[in-house]
Amino acid sequence: MADTNSNKKPEIHIIANAASLDKKSAALSGGDRIYIELARCWARSGLTINIYLWEEGLKMCRDVYKLKGVKFHLWPAKVIEKLPFVIGYFYRILSGVVNALKLKVKDGEIVYSASDFWQDSIPAIILKLKNKNIKWIAGFFLFAPKFWSKETPYKGWRFLIGFGYWIMQLPIYLLVKNFADIVFVTSEPDVKKFVTKRRPSEKVVVIRGGVDIKPSLDYLNSGKIISFENRIYDACFVGRFHSQKGILELIDIWKIVSSEISEARLAMIGIGDLEKEAQKKIAELNLEKNIDLLGFKDGQEKYVIFKQSKIIVHPAVYDSGGMAAAEAMAWGLPGVSFDLEALKTYYPKGMLKTRCFDKHEFAENIIKLITNMEIYSELKDQAIELIHEKWGWEKRAEEICLLAGIK
Repeated sequence: MADTNSNKKPEIHIIANAASLDKKSAALSGGDRIYIELARCWARSGLTINIYLWEEGLKMCRDVYKLKGVKFHLWPAKVIEKLPFVIGYFYRILSGVVNALKLKVKDGEIVYSASDFWQDSIPAIILKLKNKNIKWIAGFFLFAPKFWSKETPYKGWRFLIGFGYWIMQLPIYLLVKNFADIVFVTSEPDVKKFVTKRRPSEKVVVIRGGVDIKPSLDYLNSGKIISFENRIYDACFVGRFHSQKGILELIDIWKIVSSEISEARLAMIGIGDLEKEAQKKIAELNLEKNIDLLGFKDGQEKYVIFKQSKIIVHPAVYDSGGMAAAEAMAWGLPGVSFDLEALKTYYPKGMLKTRCFDKHEFAENIIKLITNMEIYSELKDQAIELIHEKWGWEKRAEEICLLAGIK
């Protein structure tokens, strides 16, 4: 273990070999956002941060998200660009194994696997087996839904994707549970899944994520807030166009809303596998004038949409928490979601919860929020209070350091 007589802070080695840029944008997964923002904050606090990634991850961190003050280590995999996805996936696993076997991590140093994907977890496992005196922090942010459960978002032919996801994650879960020193999860219900005789609940850290609250604070204190009645959008969605996020369900919900409020408008920010299906469904339901698909947006472009929206909708049908809604709530947007177990601790206030998975009740909650100013004002204040007190990245990074024993 680390030398307790030394004031030197341990180096942190982040394995992020799974991180990839979306081909159409620089969209980040929740796990990628977490390790990038934690690395940014930790570097500013004086910790030595090493990040191991392939070419796309390097471009994402260094060129797109401007991560500075860290040491990047390239694990080359450019050769896979034109290969089928599955071949490329396993190539990066092999690359991670080879490079982990070469890498030397000293006693007391920290290895952080950024996700449960094999490209990140297998190299970390190898490093832990090579040197039992390192501290392995495993990021495990979303359990694959059981492919036989009613709640799985992988319906129809997507059953095969769900089955593959579940079966691939199972051995990593067992290895993390048995060998990791600390586990990072994103919701309180996941804590008990990693508690063992050698790992107490204190060593399973609920990360939850964070938000850059400075832009929203500046706006809310500017005296130039766009009035409620002058905002373009009644609601805004931010997230991947993926079955887990309830994209197609949201379109059904908005059909119900627009039947009550004919001019109701929804902004949908994001990209993903269900883009074409979403476009088709919007056309079939004659919602072209009610729903705007805005594609990927980040930074100021996204903030403009937040300023022009009244509420945030988070219709995820399976989730470990989710940071996208929190970012919008920081701008004073109260939310509506399904009453998922993970969201009880993520969003204890500032959001109307809907019985799972009642589309009509979800629509009723949206209408209630945008038509009842007393309820709206109460939840808006709750949303701002929750995010600005609990979700700032700097505060979260400091808390995580203490919880994980990073002094």
